[in-house]
Amino acid sequence: MAQVIGIDLGGTAIKLGRFSEDGICHQSLTVPTPQPATPEAVLAAITDAILQLQTPPLLKGVELQTPPLLKGGLGGDRICAIGIGTPGPADAAGRIARVAINLKNWQNVPLADWLEAKTGLPTILANDANCAGLGEAWLGAGKNFKNLILLTLGTGVGGAVILDGKLFTGHLGAAAELGLISINPDGPECNSGNHGSLEQYISVLAIRRDTGLEPLELANLAKSGDAKALEFWRNYGRYLGIGLASIIYILTPEAIIIGGGISAGAEFFLPAVRAEIERRVLPSSREGLQLLVAQLGNQAGMVGAAKLAWQISL
Repeated sequence: MAQVIGIDLGGTAIKLGRFSEDGICHQSLTVPTPQPATPEAVLAAITDAILQLQTPPLLKGVELQTPPLLKGGLGGDRICAIGIGTPGPADAAGRIARVAINLKNWQNVPLADWLEAKTGLPTILANDANCAGLGEAWLGAGKNFKNLILLTLGTGVGGAVILDGKLFTGHLGAAAELGLISINPDGPECNSGNHGSLEQYISVLAIRRDTGLEPLELANLAKSGDAKALEFWRNYGRYLGIGLASIIYILTPEAIIIGGGISAGAEFFLPAVRAEIERRVLPSSREGLQLLVAQLGNQAGMVGAAKLAWQISL
């Protein structure tokens, strides 16, 4: 059976899985990201982890030098491609990790070339948020839609755009930085150089800055009926709705999927998001729009990386 390997490269962990074309994950593995996470150390960790993705474990201890070891199959299955999600932008061709946030010395790293040299397998890269969007579009909350956006609400705010069933990366691969759009020209300064970006109002860092609390603490307070917490989430939803209104006018998606850790409190802010969208967006631009919570959790990046691999293997 033909399979691909999807890899989600994070600052603390690397998730890998073997997927068949129908989306079934036949084996998964999580290994710690080496510290410091230099390109060379990460490459070694990934190649070692790939060797562990096998059933039965026939290849342990074998140097990963001869491509047929993988092409011939792991436990009888033929691996035909590798997809990787990286914590930062990749080039338009999906070959180079231009920058990788929270990883050491990652500047224009030709990770796809390096892995192809180690494994003999076609390899492609994408931003981790883009992979999460592909994953949700393939097997998650977006599987019934061809045009959707994903917003990941976490330490920062990432995004992905799927148009006509395909990932949109734009010029040079840098599109869909949805968290960096401006909603207040005089707002807090962003690391991007922008001011008042959406990320400055709805990220975990913004929540900590404004409240001194973690999102989970605020969600628990809201569950207990705390008036200040409930008011916080209403304002949070308003800011998110303001940002989404601009995106909706440009892309008119069928669905907007909200993911990331903060989405665990979605019940408290989605009503305000919907109200703000209805107030700001013409009905003709939001007809039939679905506002959904992501379904794949922290597996979305790995799943999407596998989908990316299938796209280059077919």
